[in-house]
Amino acid sequence: MSGAMYLAYDYPLLSAFWTMLVFFLWIMWFILLFRVVVDIFRDDDLSGWAKAGWLVFTIVLPFLGVFVYVIARGKNMGRREMAQARAQQEAVDSYIRETAKGAAGRPSSVDELARLSEIRAHGDITDDEFRRAKELVLSGHGPAEHPGSFTSSTGR
Repeated sequence: MSGAMYLAYDYPLLSAFWTMLVFFLWIMWFILLFRVVVDIFRDDDLSGWAKAGWLVFTIVLPFLGVFVYVIARGKNMGRREMAQARAQQEAVDSYIRETAKGAAGRPSSVDELARLSEIRAHGDITDDEFRRAKELVLSGHGPAEHPGSFTSSTGR
């Protein structure tokens, strides 16, 4: 036992490995800590006092608090995160559907002008009525939703 004992830090490459491992573990620890805190606030099943208790426990005794939380409530952390992601995706899909439906249900100004030109070409509206409707469409104050309404005013 007279031989010298070598430690990991006696080798520079192994020292860099241990440093990187410790750094990686600290990053993982902070990620886990923040996920637990977010999950505490996300959970609708917990009362306000329970949320406050878990939060104080994870802040005062962070290692023990996080590990106990993960053991006690970790199974549902993934379910709550999936439910939130699903709800966000449904909200985005709903917004896209409503926007697409709104754009498809309302004709563009080019379509409105083409329809007004056809109505004028058929002689259903006068040139003055066409000019007023065209100004309305181009100003954006409202498309001519019922071009026939101009015909009712002229009695044609």
